[in-house]
Amino acid sequence: MAQRLLGLGDNTVDTYVDRGLQFPGGNAVNVAVQAKRLGAETGYLGCLGSDEAGTLIVEALTQEGVDIARCRIRPGPNARAFIGHDGRDRRFLRSEPGVRGEWGPFDRDDLAYVAGFDLVHSSIYSELGAALPVIRGAARRLSYDFSERWTDENLAATLPAVDIAFLSHPSASDTECRVLLERCVGWGAGMVVATRGAKGAVALVGGRFHEQAASPASVVDTLGAGDGFIAACLLAILDGAGIAAALAAGAKQAARVCGYQGGFGHGVTWTQTETAVL
Repeated sequence: MAQRLLGLGDNTVDTYVDRGLQFPGGNAVNVAVQAKRLGAETGYLGCLGSDEAGTLIVEALTQEGVDIARCRIRPGPNARAFIGHDGRDRRFLRSEPGVRGEWGPFDRDDLAYVAGFDLVHSSIYSELGAALPVIRGAARRLSYDFSERWTDENLAATLPAVDIAFLSHPSASDTECRVLLERCVGWGAGMVVATRGAKGAVALVGGRFHEQAASPASVVDTLGAGDGFIAACLLAILDGAGIAAALAAGAKQAARVCGYQGGFGHGVTWTQTETAVL
C-alpha cells in the first residue's frame, strides 16, 4: 500500500524576473508533488489566492495528481517570491505573502483529513501560528522544515511538537553543524537533518550522527532541490528504511530536481512589468 503524505502550509509562485518565467512552488507544495512522483498518495492543504498565481498552483497540483480537496481559496493575491540569478545560482530578491496565512479555524473535517495521512509535512513559512498544536494533535507524524530561517527561539518553541526536523546550514563547519543538531534533539526533536548544499547532509537520530554526500547532478536550477531531498527522505523513513538509506534517497532526488527549472516544472510566462529590487 502506498504511503500517504500531506503537505500542509506554505505555497508560492516562484517568479524568475530575469527570465520572464513563473513556477508553482513552496516547501509544502513541492514536498507533496515530489512525494507523489515517488509513488506516494499525497495531498496539499493551504491558502491559495483567487488570482492567476493561485490558479497556476491549483492547475499544477491537479495535473500532478495531488489532492487539494481541503484547500482554502481566499480572495486576493497568492503568495509570490521574486528571484534573480547569477548564472545557475539563484538570488531571492523579495516576497509577497498574499493570502497564505489566512487560515481561519481548522474544523472537524479538516482535522479528520489531516489524520488520514501517515505523515504531515509543514514549514516555517506556513504561518500556522497557534494552529500548529492543533495540527500536532491530529497528525500521526509531523515533519517540519525550518529552512535557513531557524533561530534558537523558534527551534525551542517548535521542536517539541516535531517528530522529524529539517533545517539548512550550508555555511557551518562540521563541528558547528553537529552542535546545532545536538541542541535540536535537546529541544525535543525525535530526529533532525541538516542539509548543507554541496557538502551534503548530516542527521542525528538515536544518539548517532549519520553523514551523506551530495549526489552528482547536472545542474540547471537548484530551486526546490532541498524539498526533493525532504520528500524522498520522508518516504524512505515511512517505508521502514534505515537512516542511511533515507539520506541517500534524499540526495538522489535532490540531484534529479536540479535537472530542470522550478520546484517541479509547470513554468509559464510572467508578463508583468514589475521589477524586483534588492
